[in-house]
Amino acid sequence: MEKHESLSNTDTAWWRMEDPTNLMMVTGVLGFEKPVTRGMLIDVLENRLITFNRFRQKVSDPTPTLKHPVWVDVPELDLDYHLVEETLPGDTGYEAFRQRVSELMSRPLDYERPLWQVHLISNIGTEGNAVVMRTHHCIADGMALIAVMFAMTSETAEASLIHESPEPKRFSSTGNIFSVAGKGIAKIWGTVKSPTKMFDLARLGGASAITTGRLLIKKPDPVTRFKGPLSVTKVPAWSRPVPLEDVKAIKNVFKGTVNDVLLTAMTGGLRRYMVSKGDDVTGLKFRAAVPVNLRPPGQSQDLGNHFGLVFLSLPVGIEDPLERMVTLKRRMDRLKNSPEAIVALGILRAIGMTPIEIQRVVVEIFGAKSTAVMTNVPGPRQPLYLAGQKIDNIMFWVPQSGRVGLGVSIFSYNGQVRLGVATDADLVPDPQNIIEGFYEEMEDLMDLVRQVQE
Repeated sequence: MEKHESLSNTDTAWWRMEDPTNLMMVTGVLGFEKPVTRGMLIDVLENRLITFNRFRQKVSDPTPTLKHPVWVDVPELDLDYHLVEETLPGDTGYEAFRQRVSELMSRPLDYERPLWQVHLISNIGTEGNAVVMRTHHCIADGMALIAVMFAMTSETAEASLIHESPEPKRFSSTGNIFSVAGKGIAKIWGTVKSPTKMFDLARLGGASAITTGRLLIKKPDPVTRFKGPLSVTKVPAWSRPVPLEDVKAIKNVFKGTVNDVLLTAMTGGLRRYMVSKGDDVTGLKFRAAVPVNLRPPGQSQDLGNHFGLVFLSLPVGIEDPLERMVTLKRRMDRLKNSPEAIVALGILRAIGMTPIEIQRVVVEIFGAKSTAVMTNVPGPRQPLYLAGQKIDNIMFWVPQSGRVGLGVSIFSYNGQVRLGVATDADLVPDPQNIIEGFYEEMEDLMDLVRQVQE
């Protein structure tokens, strides 16, 4: 007899936000110094990944307008579907591999199966190979998927070949955008542990009621080349590794944080891209929806979605990087003690309870108020090994809910930071140029550091 377990309201919201032009799927890439074999990877999947029950279950949602979707155990997992081995043809490299990642990002998962798939890809222009893993957002958010990655990996090559999954690792989210909750949020969160209905928002107090109103009446973002009707095809780009030491050198000189530096350079990269296209950026600002981790301490390994959103206004119109950093820091500091993230979580949970027609209206409203989704997830500080091989680099891209066409992901790993950008092909077909602008902004900031230190 099949076991049924209802999706949480928040997970239901992400499940029902799926759209052919905006798949609710997290895509991650692990690059290896030397090739991982299919046999060893199967051992990892069987003995470490599918110990998480969500990776053995599918979603059943026969009448989405009336009933709540449920998790259903599958009788037998078809690993020939969930693990696909492929070799890119010809003399390939970065561009060919990036094109393949684009194709995978644009292809929906099979809803009749557990909502994940791994591609083991060779001939990517390096000595090693790569794993591309696609996971539906209703299974887990970014912080939970980091815990899944930890469970699949080890800190030595030998330990990574042991079949038993290691004890869940604890990791800090200190200093990343994904966890900007300050004391104000913590205090309010303690008053309502499960804001599953819109009515619960009132119990959060007057400040949250005001915040709810402000969220709903925010003016739509200005129309730029980043906003418009979406196509099916998504285009990824990712940066070469940026030494975390450089980022820290900048933040130490200018009394900011690592996030302040990365946000400043990223916003500057968007500015440079628009200017290169002849756009007028005078006084321009638009919002990024920034996920905020709301998991209680010690529950980082729990699957599901436990985050809210804050809407950060990006000062794209400011050319001077120091002025831009000061402005961003002031805005981020204000958001850290705002209940906005919890209010947004309450709205997401409410979306999961309402008929799909109402959900679409609310999602469209939220989409109109932001131009990008921007997230920063902290990875491990030490190198990791999977299936006996060292992971050389890690990158991921999150879905852009609410018909948003621009996604920015920042991931730190082993003393390095990588930036990922995902765009809609009809809006921004060349996201690598945004990455190039990011490089130029980082170099300008490093030049300022050198001037100060002389």
